[in-house]
This record gives sequence, C-alpha cells and structure tokens, in this order.
Amino acid sequence: MDRTVEQSDYTASTIQVLEGLEAVRRRPGMYVGGTDQKALHHLIYEVVDNSIDEALAGACNRIEVTIHADNSVTVEDNGRGIPVDIHPEKKKPALEVVMTTLHAGGKFGNGAYKVSGGLHGVGVSAVNALSEWCVVEVRRDGYIYSQRYERGHPVTPVQKIGKDESGKTGTRTTFLYDRSIFKDNNIEYRFETLAQRFREMAFVTRQVLIRLVDERVNREINFYFEGGIISFVHFLNRNREPLHEKVVHVEKEIEGIGIEAAIQFTDAFTESIYAFANTINTVDGGTHLTGLRGAITRSINDYARRNNLLKDSDPNFTGDDTREGLTAIISIKHPDPQFESQTKVKLMNPEVQTFVQQVVGEAFSAYLEETPQAAKAIIQKCLTSARARDAARKARDLVIRKSALESLTLPGKLADCSGRDSERSELYIVEGDSAGGSAKQGRDRHFQAILPLRGKILNTERARLDKILGNNEVKSLISAIGTGIGDTFDLSNLRYGRIIIMTDADVDGSHIRALLLTFFFRYMPKLIEEGHLFIAQPPLYRIAHKNQVRYVYNEHEKEKVLKELGTSAEKASIQRYKGLGEMNPSQLWETTMNPENRTLLQVTIEDAAVADRTFDMLMGEAVKPRNEFIKGHAKEVKNLDI
Repeated sequence: MDRTVEQSDYTASTIQVLEGLEAVRRRPGMYVGGTDQKALHHLIYEVVDNSIDEALAGACNRIEVTIHADNSVTVEDNGRGIPVDIHPEKKKPALEVVMTTLHAGGKFGNGAYKVSGGLHGVGVSAVNALSEWCVVEVRRDGYIYSQRYERGHPVTPVQKIGKDESGKTGTRTTFLYDRSIFKDNNIEYRFETLAQRFREMAFVTRQVLIRLVDERVNREINFYFEGGIISFVHFLNRNREPLHEKVVHVEKEIEGIGIEAAIQFTDAFTESIYAFANTINTVDGGTHLTGLRGAITRSINDYARRNNLLKDSDPNFTGDDTREGLTAIISIKHPDPQFESQTKVKLMNPEVQTFVQQVVGEAFSAYLEETPQAAKAIIQKCLTSARARDAARKARDLVIRKSALESLTLPGKLADCSGRDSERSELYIVEGDSAGGSAKQGRDRHFQAILPLRGKILNTERARLDKILGNNEVKSLISAIGTGIGDTFDLSNLRYGRIIIMTDADVDGSHIRALLLTFFFRYMPKLIEEGHLFIAQPPLYRIAHKNQVRYVYNEHEKEKVLKELGTSAEKASIQRYKGLGEMNPSQLWETTMNPENRTLLQVTIEDAAVADRTFDMLMGEAVKPRNEFIKGHAKEVKNLDI
C-alpha cells in the first residue's frame, strides 16, 4: 500500500461545517435508519466508513473492529489521524468539530478525500450523539491526543495524553450505544452481519486488512484480499465449473471516476452480479450495473457476428442469454456519487453508464479476440441459453395465460381463501395430501389458502427455466402465487401477502424446504427481499400432564417444560410429531396456523453473495464441496430421523 499521501493535505481547513447536531437524538431514524438491530450495526459502519475513506485515499491499510464484553465497540485504523488543530471557522479543535457537528468531515471539504463511502453522509458525529459515551484517540504529529464525549457533548478538552515517537498515525474510536435510545433488550451486534459487510469492503478495497474481533464470544476473523474483486469472483465461483480459467479484469480511470470490473462465465444456470459504488453494495444496481450488462451483451453479439457463430437468420442474443452463468463484479469510485435515495442502494449518475460500457466493452472484446477457445465456450453457452429461454417463454406463457383457478382444478391442489385482501391473505405450501388435508380442515378459510405439493419439486439449481416450467408442482406454485417468474415477475400481482412453507420436521421435510428456498432465491428473490416469505414452525412434541397440555419445539424446551410441570418423562404423556399429518386439524391450527399462537420465521437474505455460494454448494452439481460441508457439520445434527 502506497502511503505517500501528505498530512498537509488533511488539516483543519479541509473540515467544512454544513449543519448542527441537535436533531439526531430526537430523530435517530432520519440519520441511522431507526433504533432497531439494523440501525445498531449502522453505528459501526459509520465509524468504519471513515477508516475506509482513509484507505481509498491511500493513507490506511489496516482497520480493526473490536466488540468488547460490555458491548462497547472500538474501531482503530492506521490512517492519518483526524486533525486536531484549530478549525478556522469554529475556533475549536477540528477533532471536536468532526465529532460534534453533523456533516462535518474531510469528505465535504476541498481535497481531503477524492472519493468517499459514508452510507448516509451523516458522519461519526451521529454515532457520537447516539452513544452513552465515546472516546477518540488520535496519533498524529508525534503525539497522542484524546477527547471524551457523553451523548454527543464533549466532557474533556482535546488534550495531549502522551508522546509517540514510533512515527505511527491513526484514529481509535471507542463508543457505547445509548441504551435509552436503543431500548430493545433483544437487539445486539451480530458477528455474521458485521463479517459480511467487512468481507465485501475488503474485496473492493484490495490489500487493506480488516480485522473483526468479538470479545463476547472469543471469536475473530481477518479479511485481506490481494486480488480484490478478482478474489471476490473466485469466492463466488468456488463450487462452479468456469468456462474459461482466467477472470477477465479491467481497471481504469476516466474523468476522475475509477472503474474496476471482474468477469468469469461458469456452467451455472443463473447470474451472480454485484455492483459497488465507493465500496457501498448498491443492491438495486444503477447506471454502473446497466453499463456492465450492456457491454457484455454487445461484446458477445459483435464477436458472434464477426466470426459467423450466429447465422444471418438468428436474432441477436438478449441480455438474459448472455448473462446465464455469468459471475461479475463492477466497482466504481466516484468523487460525487448520486443515489436514488438516502439508503444508497441504486446509483444514478448517467455518465457512469457510458464510461463503464466503454471500459468493460473494450476489455471484454479484447479478451474474446485473444482467447477464441474461451469465446466459443461462452457463445455456445449463450446459444443453449437462447434456445432454452425460447422454450421457457412458451411454457411460461402457457402457465400465465391460465388463471390460478383454471390451472389448479385438480383434486387435492389449491384450496383458496374466500377473502380478496391480498395483503392479509396467506398461502401455506405443505407437503403431501395428509398434511394438506389437516391444514385445509384446520385453517381459517377467510384468509388462509393451502397448496399441497405431491413429492419433491425439481431442484432448480440444476435445471434451466424451460425444464423447471415443465414441472407440474412448480407450475402450480407459480400460478397460485400470481406474480409470474423470472423477467416477467411482477410483485403487484402477488395474490398472498405471506407465502408460508410448512414441512415436516424430518429429513424429507428439510429437503423439500431447501428445494423451495432454492426456487424462491433463484427465481422470485423479490418475495424474500420484500418480506413475503416465511417458514412455519410446527411443534416437535405434545406434552400432557394431569390437566395441562403444552407444545414444545425442541429438545431443550422439552426439558424446560417438564421441569416447570414438576414431573419426569415417565409420568408425562409425550407425543413426538414426525409429520404434520399426525396432528389433527385443531392441533395444527392451535400450534402452527393461528396467528395468535404460532411462530413464523421470516426468510431474509442478509448476505446475498454468501447465500448465492451456499445454494450453489448445497444444491448444485459439484459433489465434493457438499460432502465436505456434510462431514464438517455432521456432529451438529441431533435426533436425525432416517
């Protein structure tokens, strides 16, 4: 890492003040998105983003995040250190200005940062305002400086606390979130959530070490990727078969905008593309993603035409044809990024599309020309995809043309609800006619619909859409849900506000649930993203003792209930449910379907990249990684029914 950036470029005069801090404590939702678990993590992200900005400026190559036993958090970097000299306008030390004034920071000044991440741009001052206490230590100019704050207010001056002759520089921020604002006792920092974000950051800021330490559970992890986004592509494709060995990589700057892309085609049937702007994962894409996709489609069509791999009578490949099996990362660094909304999930700068299309198009076209064997493999994949997509379109049109009732008149299929309020309606997907019968009798038919599936649906990780749409169970599912599938998916046509997977608590039930989750993740991800997909939690045991009946959902809970009842397993009547069909309708309603009593798990995708790789590993063609996973986790499985 080149750390030749001059400290003289980053002084108090580069800190520009935009507005005060008064509203943050009263309206935290406006600044960090609320007071829930997501907002709690956002506090850490805001502090880390300051360190990432230093890394993007070439001034930092190590960031360490530590969660302490008391839930305070320390973020430390080896950047230049926040300036401590007197701010020319505020007549206070710049450190105090940065920590106590909203929108005060180097990213708003002239020349301190070329590009900046900062999620909402509110800066570390919002974190300070929402913390019971916060202490910042700065190593700079041969000294260590410190200041302490409580609920956003400085309680000590900026003071020298020691001399440092090591020549090291950097900033160390420690804070404890304010429990009078984050009042929910159930929210806490999640190691996995933080690890996911820091992994992505490390991929898109290569050769920067990000270390996460959790002292609560004595756990730590380091992220460092020499190859940056090339490493990201290898990470995603670990369980896939590449069509060409080399990851196509390009990095270029146009008019002050840094553009970097990495591309590799595989034997998969779906695409895996991730887009970043100033290290932020823009999950809804934007102009950089549009530019990447356009460049790939145009390059492949141009090469196929020039080399007579497409006949004159053949239409050009569509974008869908050219993206089957594509794994790609696009990362841009922009001095003035424009986002669709404050949450920064979609990049809007129009010039970015043109620049990305130019840079990626030149590099990918050159690769196709230089490696004809790889080019032919990619185009053969596109040809197969185009034929399959045409067949899928015909099959899909057939499914969509029929109304839900017309296509589901077979006995034992959809038992619809009588209500027409889609937001309140629920669709239970159950396995087999036995469970389906109990569910139909036990439900509230005003708002609950039942769709029994006969046997296991097709593994959608190993099949193209045309084959998937030929499967009767999948067709029934698509028709019942009403949204269509793939590029014709339309959430506004969703017939049920909740889609609930309800399977047995055994191996077959788990497999069916995995197949359904794979289908929804690959072909209806918006259902998951918008919070419409759930998993029912049927009880594992019914415990009766004297005149009391209790339902429990795991072994630990069973022992706890027996203790509460003051009895032993011999004296109580314990029924183990191996399947939903063993429950009578009233029991199924009482335990699993009654909104007042039931437990539903909402399906979410916190880390799309990890979910992508996990589905590929568990449900894809490669056997070895799946065997390794099973061996590695075998000891965690208890009470396995075979």
